[in-house]
Order: sequence, then C-alpha cells, then structure tokens
Amino acid sequence: MKVAVLGAGAWGTALAAHLGERHDTVLWARDPALVDALAREHRNQAYLPSAVLPDSLQYETSLSAAIRHACDDDALVVVATPVAGLRDSCAAMREQACVPANLIWLCKGFERETRLLPHQVVDAVLGAHPHAGALSGPSFAREVAARLPVALTIASVSERCRARTVEAFHAGAMRIYTGDDVIGVEVGGAVKNVLAIATGIADGLSLGLNARAALVTRGLAEMTRLGVALGGHADTFTGLAGIGDLILTATGDLSRNRTVGLELAKGRSLDDILGGLGHVAEGVRCAQAVAALAREHGVVMPITEAVCAVLFEGLSPAASVDALLRRDARSESLGAA
Repeated sequence: MKVAVLGAGAWGTALAAHLGERHDTVLWARDPALVDALAREHRNQAYLPSAVLPDSLQYETSLSAAIRHACDDDALVVVATPVAGLRDSCAAMREQACVPANLIWLCKGFERETRLLPHQVVDAVLGAHPHAGALSGPSFAREVAARLPVALTIASVSERCRARTVEAFHAGAMRIYTGDDVIGVEVGGAVKNVLAIATGIADGLSLGLNARAALVTRGLAEMTRLGVALGGHADTFTGLAGIGDLILTATGDLSRNRTVGLELAKGRSLDDILGGLGHVAEGVRCAQAVAALAREHGVVMPITEAVCAVLFEGLSPAASVDALLRRDARSESLGAA
C-alpha cells in the first residue's frame, strides 16, 4: 500500500516509522536540511531522537511529489501537521490538482482564527471530501516509536477511508478501532488539551489526587456537553478519543499541555514556558476558541473558562482554583455545569 505522511514532527515521524515497516511510505518535510538528515541518519534528531527509522522509509521535500505518491484509489495521505498547517496542506492539494483519494488528519484542536474543527477546514478548502477522516486517540509519539502498545480510532463517514486506514496502521503493537463520529472525535481531541492544562495546574499546586480525579471527571462532562452541542455523539466521549485521550494527556508526564499547567503553577509566564517547550501545545492555541464556541452554544464550561483566565487574563493559578471551589453546588447530571 502506498502512504504519504505530510509533516515530520514527532507524531508524523513516529507514524511514518510504523507505516514504513509494512508499506511503501513517503515522509514529507518542508525543510531540506531536515530531509537530508533523516535520509542520512535514519533519525529525527530535532523532534524524535529516540526513534530509529526503517531503511525502507522514503523522504521528500516536494509536497506535490509526496501527495502524488499516494493518490491512487487504494492509497492514503496522512496530514500530520498541527491544526495551523492543515489549511495550507489542503490548499497545496487543490492548487496542484492532486487531491488524494483517501485523506486523514492527525491534528487536534480548533483553527484559532476561524474556530473551525479540522474536518471543517478540509471542507472549506477541498469541498466535502467523500473519503476523509480523523485519526485520534491516547498516544504519545515517543511510545509509538518505541513500538509500545497503542489503540487509536479512525472516524470517517466513508467505509473505504476507514478500511484504508485500518489496512495501513493496524499491525504489530498498534490497534485501530473505527467509527463515524468525526465531530465527536475532533472535539475530544481539542478539549482534552485545555483540560490537561487545568490538571497540570492542580498538580503543580499540589492539590492532590482527589482534585486530579475531580478535574478529569468534570472536565469530561464539559467536553461531552460541548461535543453534543456541536453535533457529536455522547458515547464517543466514553471511548478512546474522549476519556482515553483525556486521561493520557491530563496525567501523562510526556504531555506538553500538562507541562504548561505545571509550569504556570510555579509562577512562570506563558511566553517563557512556550519558549522553552520546543513543541506545540495545542491547548494554549485553542483554549479561547473552545470557550467562545461554548458561549455561542450556551454550554457552560467553568474549567475551560478558568484556564483561559490564567492563560490570557492574568488570573493566578491559585485564584482560578479558588473560583472553581466557590461555585454553587449542583446536580452531577450531564446537563448540569
């Protein structure tokens, strides 16, 4: 099977390494120096130095050439850029008249300027692609590269797209589950990053395991309320792309968003934290979009609002926790906030 992975960050590199062991796989990167180093060293020293890349993996600096590699009906193009790069990737496909037959994306979050989910960005640029979907779930790139067990879900309304994704990825230590709730999977992937910042703040303030469990649980309720309001299915949030990804990102030591929260609790400024992180923390990028969409749809998301207040309004982490604790008692039902 022919596969093209667009984006050689940590996640794109990890999945390309997995794919390259079984399929005719090309990994595209914009930087020629990075591509030369990948081909020469079989490692991505910049983003995933621990992973040894298979000799069979191919590399490309030409985006059009990478896309053409996987344009057949039984091939697959995987967009592994952050949300901020998804629109440009799709625009390049349109401009070069080389739209893949099967297209999936890995990015999690809302586009900052438009507050669009990834599938809406794809639709805005390429039209309603008949065989497209989102691959998501609880996964750290470093563990995937180390061939440790992982389970992901491919959400697409296209049976063919789901089948091609399973054929490409379901092997070795990687299990792929399928579903058709693209909205729910994407909302889960976006909101869990914001909630991981909140959990990092709580842990950084040494509030204890009880507080962590409460934040994860009530955060899941927030995520579900917003997802259902946007058209997702409630049961999606009890699966891999919902509670699964939330638990991993909120509690795992490899989580960049959790790290942001931990460092905020120490009193460091957001600019200082992001400057030293070296990777994208999508929770910071999309927190305001999540809060704005919630307000538009009448969804109350107090944890998300507290995170935004800390990130962008100068509220101290301790004061944000105090504000949450002072909220009135209420029912635990899904509709209650």
